[in-house]
Amino acid sequence: MHAESAEFSIDLLKWYDVHRRVLPWRVMSVEGTPTYPDPYHVLVSELMLQQTQVATVIPYFHRFLERFPTIQSLANAPEQDVLRLWQGLGYYSRARNLQKTARKVVTDFGGQLPRSVDQLLTLLGVGKYTAGAIASLAFGVSAPILDGNVARVLCRLDKIQTDPRDRATQDLLWARAAQILPTRRVGDFNSALMELGATLCTPRNPQCLICPVRRYCSARHAGLQDQIPLPRKSRPTPLIERWVVCVGSSTAPARWLIEQRPPTGRWAGMWQFLTFEPTSHAPDDTHLQSLLPLKVTSIQPVGQISHALTHRRYRFTIFRATARATPDVTTPDRLRTWVDLTELDKHPLPRPHVLIAKLLAG
Repeated sequence: MHAESAEFSIDLLKWYDVHRRVLPWRVMSVEGTPTYPDPYHVLVSELMLQQTQVATVIPYFHRFLERFPTIQSLANAPEQDVLRLWQGLGYYSRARNLQKTARKVVTDFGGQLPRSVDQLLTLLGVGKYTAGAIASLAFGVSAPILDGNVARVLCRLDKIQTDPRDRATQDLLWARAAQILPTRRVGDFNSALMELGATLCTPRNPQCLICPVRRYCSARHAGLQDQIPLPRKSRPTPLIERWVVCVGSSTAPARWLIEQRPPTGRWAGMWQFLTFEPTSHAPDDTHLQSLLPLKVTSIQPVGQISHALTHRRYRFTIFRATARATPDVTTPDRLRTWVDLTELDKHPLPRPHVLIAKLLAG
């Protein structure tokens, strides 16, 4: 039996109709008749799900749509509001790309997401996978998808023993994903492939005995399901050191000095406590005064926070200091302001600085 056979899609969709997870961006097909979710909901969910687990995304998805219920409302919102709603999801370029895409859809497509893969690919943050997902899930367009879950399922079905991240293997998997598409319920079929990889055909200990398409799986027949696909080669991740100096006022309640990050780069446009590259000596009041027109006293170490990203690790060494006054210390290249801890929720902060604020709150 082969995956491109009609029986394969029938078996997979029967399983999906019974066992699929209830997710807020999905809708249920009725008696085999496809129904389609709001394309805007699919767009938001797909960008949130990039490199983020489903359980993490669900509450963010609900809050985001409550604040931005339509693509027009997202297009018209201040960027800082969008970043605040995204705070904690990480990979903040996704949030900025999502808003830029919303604005392009409003100006170039009359506020309606395009249906074709080619037009979807003109939108920021929408690559080949996301375009196929939106086209098939929201519009029923016959478009393949290939994410990590689908790639793993296809590698096992066809006993593909080359690295699924290699260009030649990627091309092969995209071709297979297109070849096995059924003529009906394309969106549900693509969702079912992803669901199978997420729940049964997992990276480790795949649950072959209850898999609805095990009879089509060449890797299982060969006893290779635990060896396919090839594991990713581990690479050392560099460690980046940063100092964070939390400068508070001498009056109660304390107000803290925060600064806005540059408009490009990691955590672009977000806010943070004063952050510096370390030097050979721990920061003191003279060092800080050389960086800012600000007089401080009592610089004391607070602790350290580690933060891991996909390709790098950060270690933040945190210091606390008291300012003799709270002047405006904005510079031509950096906007700064004084806030108390209760006002921090008005400013989008990277995850490490959210944790630092909790340390300060005690």
